[in-house]
Amino acid sequence: MKKILSYVLFAVLVVVSGCKKEYAIPAVSAPANENVEVGSTVDLAFDFTAEGGYGSSSLVATNGTAVIKTNAAAGETAGSIIITFTAGTAAGAGSVVLTLTDGEGQTGTATAVLDVKMVPTISVTENISANTTWETGKIYVLEGRITVLSGSTLTIQPGVIVKGREGSASNATALMIARGGKLDAQGTADSPIIFTSVADEILPGEIASPNLEPTINGLWGGLLVLGNAPISASASVKQIEGIPVSDLNGQYGGTDPLDNSGIIKYVSIRHGGANIGEGNEINGLTLGGVGSGTVVENIEIIANQDDGIEWFGGTVNVKNVIFWNAGDDAVDTDQSWGGTLDNFVVINPFDECFELDGPEGTMIATHTLKNGSVKAMNAEGLADLDDNTPVVMDGIYFFAIKAGQDFDDMPVPASGGLLTSSNLQATIPAGTALSDFFKEGTDAFVTSVTTPTVGATVSVFSTWSWASTSGALTGF
Repeated sequence: MKKILSYVLFAVLVVVSGCKKEYAIPAVSAPANENVEVGSTVDLAFDFTAEGGYGSSSLVATNGTAVIKTNAAAGETAGSIIITFTAGTAAGAGSVVLTLTDGEGQTGTATAVLDVKMVPTISVTENISANTTWETGKIYVLEGRITVLSGSTLTIQPGVIVKGREGSASNATALMIARGGKLDAQGTADSPIIFTSVADEILPGEIASPNLEPTINGLWGGLLVLGNAPISASASVKQIEGIPVSDLNGQYGGTDPLDNSGIIKYVSIRHGGANIGEGNEINGLTLGGVGSGTVVENIEIIANQDDGIEWFGGTVNVKNVIFWNAGDDAVDTDQSWGGTLDNFVVINPFDECFELDGPEGTMIATHTLKNGSVKAMNAEGLADLDDNTPVVMDGIYFFAIKAGQDFDDMPVPASGGLLTSSNLQATIPAGTALSDFFKEGTDAFVTSVTTPTVGATVSVFSTWSWASTSGALTGF
């Protein structure tokens, strides 16, 4: 009887085994061919059907890298897998091969084909004498000193990269907005405009340089904006420093405090300050006689050989600025500038955190510096002020201070100066006193703190600034 049962059980197993369902091999389809610029990314949707249920997938990419952005669920019998492809640095063909394995161990493959193209690069060799637009997704190379002439507007779209050719002395490259010209450079928090050197391998869509450290300076000139607002100097119209006197487009100053030189927003300026003569370099951003009708906000100045921003008179207001690794002073004011710098960060200038100079002639205006955080680090000093500097400082926090740095030369009304300060705070080294750093009685308007209650709001710099994405704002 046992023998008969064994034969019956064997027969049943044979029948069951012979009826096992056979699943179709997974079918995978690739998206249509795509064009992508070197260094940029594109999402690719691979569709699939898998009767045996989704098990796993693997990728092989050429001329770039690929990662799974959105995967299928285990056991899913149909759907899409989204792959993000990042193109390499060489133009030519690229591909992504997706291999899908179902729950039965069967595989199906599909190949997406990509055409990797170089980023369009345009050489700029002549002054701009008509309304001109520089377009998103392109790189523009300044082959010399390029001026937007009076009556013309240069529009720079979000995400544009402007690179200055190497050069010094009269061959230093720069972008200059002459009196009567306008710059409409409106980047965004998602797509800032970047001014840098041709030595920088950065591509549209990137924030950090892939090859230059944020300490390298002097590789090109900088950005100069010149206007018709009043200045306090030996003459009502002057030639801006950094530009040869033979170039009359370098003149600034006038009688219109409301003058409008355009809009500059979400702009990062890097690696500039080329030397045009002994002790004469171009600032990261120069504002000469710029009027209050001009909008300047969300600006980052990185590793400029001279000052971060220097104001020469004018009435323009500036807000949300990072000064990082200036080769000279971070903030430099001259000729009775009459505007406000609001919400700013200073990180590690080489010379002074602030060099604040008064008028060269009759005082015509007072400027205000407020809501700032100053990380002194290796700076030579905290602030250097002329006796006749007309400045108001409010809500500024100093930290990472070291021996030898000071805030000196407090202006006094008897010599024509004016300095009113409130809500200034500092964290000083253990075992030191405020008067070791804040000289000439300036310790009277500074509070020693461990945790500041004043300073910059650094959240406005996230996503778009190199300083923020690199972690340089950690601790602010």
